[in-house]
Amino acid sequence: MKGWLFAAALLALTALAQTFEVASGEARYRVREELLQVGLADAVGTTKAVRGEVRLQGGQATGSFTVDLQELKSDQARRDNYLRQNTLQTDRFPTATFRPKRVEGLPNPLPQSGKFPVRVVGDLTLRDVTREVVWEGEAEFLDQEVRVALRTEFPFEKFNLVQPRVPILLSVEDRIRLEVDLALRRK
Repeated sequence: MKGWLFAAALLALTALAQTFEVASGEARYRVREELLQVGLADAVGTTKAVRGEVRLQGGQATGSFTVDLQELKSDQARRDNYLRQNTLQTDRFPTATFRPKRVEGLPNPLPQSGKFPVRVVGDLTLRDVTREVVWEGEAEFLDQEVRVALRTEFPFEKFNLVQPRVPILLSVEDRIRLEVDLALRRK
């Protein structure tokens, strides 16, 4: 009898697990820079080349999200080429990967509707370096879809990235801000 109850409880817990896949998304970087004859401004690069899925069960998360770094584009082709060739070395490391471990702030079981502030903890791999990062933002449940807006930031050296240095660039802040906006679909 006890074995049957244990199996039923395990099945109930498994039923609470849900998997979501990226239906659409956009990833961005923001870095504060000071350009000669322009002044202070945010350099912003974006890509819609985001794919992946996550399985949520309670506060635990498994899965992965991949961003194609070769598709990042800003308002300046010279900046894009510099980042691809020097900072990110996209010929050798074309993607960034995030593997979530925990999601904090969501109710259990997951709702069909509502907005919730969330923190997502996991491992980010840029080039050949993997470090734990914390993303903060919001998740909005809309029936079979979840819209997620998250952001994180860290210094260049956390991932052994070299700050850009070119003649027209007076300075670059030592903070990279990453942002993602995802539409996730229940599988």
